[in-house]
Amino acid sequence: MQNKGLIKFFAIIFAIACIYQLSFTFVAGNIEDDAKEYANGDTKKEVEYLNMMKDSTVYLGFTYDEVRDKQINKGLDLEGGINVTLEISVKDIIKGLANNSDNPVLNRALDRATTEKQGNQDYLEAFFIAFENESKGNVKLASPELFTNRIMGDDVNINMTNEEVKAVIKRKVSESIDSAFRVLSERIDKFGVVQPNIQKLGESGRILVELPGAKDIDRVQKLLQSTAQLEFWETYKITDLQNFLLAANETLKTTEKAAEVNTKEEAPVSAIDTLLTDKANDSAAAVKGNNPLFEKLIPGQGGPVIGYATAADTAKVNSWLNRNDIRSLLQGDQRYAKFVWGKQDDRLEGRLELYALKGNRENTPPLSGNVITNASDVFDQMGRPSVEMQMNGKGARDWEALTGKAFSDQGNIAIVLDDVVYSAPGVTDGAISGGRSQITGSFDIEETKDLANILRAGKLPASADVVQSEVVGPSLGQEAIDSGITSALVGLLLISLWMIIYYGKAGWYANIALVVNLLFLFGFLASIGAVLTLPGIAGIVLTMGTAVDANIIIYERAKEELRFGRTIDEAIKIAFSWKGAMSAITDANVTTFLTGLVLLVFGTGPVKGFATTLLIGIITSLFTAIFITRMLLDMGKNTNLTFDTTLSKNWFRNFNFNFLGKKKIAYAISGILVAGSLISLFTNGLDQGIDFVGGRTFQVRFDKPVSTDDVRNDLTAAFESGVDAKVFGDDNQLRITTKYKVDESGVEVDKEVNTIMYDNLKKYYSNNISYDDFVNTYEGKELGIMQAVKVGPTIADDIKTNSYWAVIGSLAIVFLYLMISFRKWQYSLGAVAAVAHDVIIVLGIYSAFYTIAPFQMEMNQHFIAAILTVIGYSLNDTVIVFDRIREFVAGKMPGTYAEVVNKSINTTISRTINTSLTVIFVLLIMFIFGGESIRGFIFAMLIGIFVGTYSSLFIATPIVVDTVSDKEKAKIEEQHAEPVTEA
Repeated sequence: MQNKGLIKFFAIIFAIACIYQLSFTFVAGNIEDDAKEYANGDTKKEVEYLNMMKDSTVYLGFTYDEVRDKQINKGLDLEGGINVTLEISVKDIIKGLANNSDNPVLNRALDRATTEKQGNQDYLEAFFIAFENESKGNVKLASPELFTNRIMGDDVNINMTNEEVKAVIKRKVSESIDSAFRVLSERIDKFGVVQPNIQKLGESGRILVELPGAKDIDRVQKLLQSTAQLEFWETYKITDLQNFLLAANETLKTTEKAAEVNTKEEAPVSAIDTLLTDKANDSAAAVKGNNPLFEKLIPGQGGPVIGYATAADTAKVNSWLNRNDIRSLLQGDQRYAKFVWGKQDDRLEGRLELYALKGNRENTPPLSGNVITNASDVFDQMGRPSVEMQMNGKGARDWEALTGKAFSDQGNIAIVLDDVVYSAPGVTDGAISGGRSQITGSFDIEETKDLANILRAGKLPASADVVQSEVVGPSLGQEAIDSGITSALVGLLLISLWMIIYYGKAGWYANIALVVNLLFLFGFLASIGAVLTLPGIAGIVLTMGTAVDANIIIYERAKEELRFGRTIDEAIKIAFSWKGAMSAITDANVTTFLTGLVLLVFGTGPVKGFATTLLIGIITSLFTAIFITRMLLDMGKNTNLTFDTTLSKNWFRNFNFNFLGKKKIAYAISGILVAGSLISLFTNGLDQGIDFVGGRTFQVRFDKPVSTDDVRNDLTAAFESGVDAKVFGDDNQLRITTKYKVDESGVEVDKEVNTIMYDNLKKYYSNNISYDDFVNTYEGKELGIMQAVKVGPTIADDIKTNSYWAVIGSLAIVFLYLMISFRKWQYSLGAVAAVAHDVIIVLGIYSAFYTIAPFQMEMNQHFIAAILTVIGYSLNDTVIVFDRIREFVAGKMPGTYAEVVNKSINTTISRTINTSLTVIFVLLIMFIFGGESIRGFIFAMLIGIFVGTYSSLFIATPIVVDTVSDKEKAKIEEQHAEPVTEA
């Protein structure tokens, strides 16, 4: 091998880089374990601990926050938590942009877009099509009763064409969705989970929110679905509440344990002296040990800021200020005071400002954000970034009265978004008339742009509906981790053992390359910040099975060359050449890679995790097989290197089976299987999961076995609709599915479903179980709802559409690639026909047996991932055979065309069986140990590999032979008329 030293150098560098990347995962994991031990099951304490460590240097100069960003993150199916896909109502946004016009054409178009929207089509595009159909060219989007209005301002005028107005509407809708995204980010950041994730899903108006470790289901859904509230409030000053804070501190002295006195350093007292004037001469220790409130809250020095506290202390201060005995200390109108915190400001060095808003009996603000008609980011007279806003007529009058009162009282007005004070300016120049004013504060340019967008979107009644959600308990996540690790270790052991038994010393080198491959794979995942899911673990375990495929192809070719009398050195060189094994390896892996890409593009959630690990695994497997294995073989070729053992030496040697002679039997068997599958598909159909039809699924665990019929009957009566209940894994665990109100959104609906489940299932428990314990998740949870999934009908249509395109797209891409690679359409046809044969049979088996199988056999996203994986590996086997046919047909092997093709198949039978066996080994391990949630997914791949191996030998190749013209066959046979002797 040329440049051996360079390859060795890069391999070492890659290995060091991967170990470095993975080290962050281990460090972060240790800190998180410490947090769990410290919290002892209390999530709030765990978050407080991790927030405390956030800016601490923990590893190689990196803070914990930086280390955490570099680790491999666990998905919710491993970590536990809540996954929600929100859909911002584009329909409501459009109505808002049209100033809630009652124009019949507009409203019919909106309704029509809702009902006629196709799977995977944006609502906005559906609306434009519906509007064209409804208006018939008689009504323009720019007409005054539609989008030429004060809401759109100067962006739209009556002279604009429909296409020009469409561009403005698209931009406005996009701004509103961006604003919703920012508002949700603000809420989630303050919710208190360890590592939240929020991301926009393209331009669909959908937003994915993941909250690892979140446990209060009802609270999370309420938080995410409530609309953004912009409010303007008068504020109290610190001098107004001085007596209250002193009295609150005195009360807390009797209920809160005194903090431990640190005699080595003095507590700062200057900030407290302004309030504790009669105790200014007390010792620092006395102040620290006997002032619970002021230990957490440093009082403000004047103005509207009541005090300052660290982010970690805000929860404790809130709990004190909301206690009944503390609030009873407020006098007069102060009893309606509303305490809220300010926005994060880097200049405050991690502290937040506390404000007291002048509330009222109804808890309503003097002015809300629905009066704002426009907002823009500008610079004030001092050159500071600020936000200018314009209000409608009523808002302008109320704003003038509010600012006039603030001016006369020398008070401040707090601008509050989602209970966070963005700024609280004073009024220095009298009442502000005209409804135009500026918001100033500690903003940078980007913040003013964001705030302006938020203010503009605040007036739009755009609701956020939960169209898909998944709740996974931490206990279930730990079970998934345990099963994944078990399947990985057993799979690794079996593959390593098989390679040693079959290939001897060379098998040891393949195993070393496999370990290096896993190191590279995990290092790569860590470097790109991948999220590891249970299907992702399945992808990694499957990669172990396929990682040795390239080695098997190389080793088998080397064995052939040794049988022809080549030396070890010559055999290795030929095996690693393009005419040796490299062309087959390249074609096989490219076809698999292409199907993996399709899966990555069209898949969502955990399916993307599977596709990611599969694609990275292909890359790392090729590198280790081609370079690491070659390097090891070159190092060991002078040490009695062997590619077989005494046991395996004669396996498949001189194998001679007339595959083409059995093609009529194979066609008949396949015809019967395909026909039976199609009949079953048309009569029985498939058990379509909620991914495809929408619905709610609950995994419920009981403390004893229960009757599925009893549970089904009880819930069917309660929901007044069909309910499916099946044993899921152990006989004390059920998988319950219902479509009850799946097309309705809102916190109330979700809570109603949870309540019905609880009311009808609690009687099946030996001991009384509370609603919170039944519904919410927590560490160590063993009973109740372990996992809950909701998929709305709109997103189900999109998933189904994506799945169809994924399968069709992968077949089309592979057809084109093989036609280009082999330069004959017959090869493409044979491969695609064999794959279609495999897919139909797998679908038929699922259709025929899903009602009686002891595990789930439903058609969902995971099933589509399995089908695409089957396509990839079926093509892998087929391409290996095709590559040898191409080689032998281009050579001088004597015989008829059929004899040459038969010889090609027979010489590759050991490679075909070995590559299939290694994958089947791994799949069987995952099927046994991988956990109930992926058992159906693995079973589809198992069946697919069996059928795919058969079709590559008995279907794909005969189709190629039958479609080659007689003229071309005669030409080939003429070339193979003279026998040759191998060197």
